[in-house]
Amino acid sequence: MIILGIETSCDETAASVVKDGRIVMSNIIASSAQIFEEYGGVVPEIASRKHVEYILMVIDQAIKKAGIKKEELDAIAVTQGPGLVGALLVGITAAKALAAALDIPLIPVNHLKGHIAANYITHKDLKPPFVCLLVSGGHTNILNVNNYDDIQNIGSTRDDAVGEAYDKVGRVMGLVYPGGPKIDKMAIEGNPEAILFPRTKFKDNPFDFSFSGLKTAVINYIHSKEQKNEEYSKKDVAASFQKAVTDVLVENVFLTKSEKIVVAGGVAANQGLRKALYERADKEKVQVYFPDIHLCTDNAAMIGSAAYYIKEEDFDINADPSLEM
Repeated sequence: MIILGIETSCDETAASVVKDGRIVMSNIIASSAQIFEEYGGVVPEIASRKHVEYILMVIDQAIKKAGIKKEELDAIAVTQGPGLVGALLVGITAAKALAAALDIPLIPVNHLKGHIAANYITHKDLKPPFVCLLVSGGHTNILNVNNYDDIQNIGSTRDDAVGEAYDKVGRVMGLVYPGGPKIDKMAIEGNPEAILFPRTKFKDNPFDFSFSGLKTAVINYIHSKEQKNEEYSKKDVAASFQKAVTDVLVENVFLTKSEKIVVAGGVAANQGLRKALYERADKEKVQVYFPDIHLCTDNAAMIGSAAYYIKEEDFDINADPSLEM
């Protein structure tokens, strides 16, 4: 089954041709991330306009690079949500038009299920059940993936998502948006034990997260040093902040006692998190799976993969910016 996936939930305009949910025949991404560096974050109106500008081009390139004709497509898959409503509408409108023209099914995909499915592309033999740690700019969840389309949320952030905390801390440190990858890189050269930042735990649900207090503690530390004209090491701040984040993420997901942990979302590319999870998994004899780095951030291959396992067509879909799992 050959599916064209379309992804426009935020600032990446992407299209991909995926065969049988696991084989990527093409994966085209036009990113607007650089445009938003001066704004310190994504501007929804500008993102939507860029999607309009790029969408037809990436679809055409994806089909061409796959070496097929559009008539060979069996279905169109598109991100329905969650995401920016204007951005989502661009992808959905293009998907509906193409599906109607070719008279083939239109499959709506939850963006978060797409992130999970990125692992099916990297790990061809991976199958549910497993526990998934979903970490991105907008979401931080622990999920029981019982089957491809049977997913139960057992833990989530009560305030900031982990990627959001990274970007906010990065902004205060004077780093160009997005701050997450830059903090990850700086942390390698810093001392993770230099500053003891708080770790939040909940008794009523030990799988839940909170990063607002940690973010505020880091920002207060930086502001205090600057107001007193005291020198401080940004590398040590980055390393200590990242250690606090990874300690909580690793501890919470291992509380599930799962023998198979899958990590998904943009923060899955974080080298500090990968190292911490692999080390803990090695000690406890647990299997840990990460997508390839280029599949961690938003892309359409993961949407095409997820659609293969959903196969529920719906031509009357609308954008759902708050779509739940």
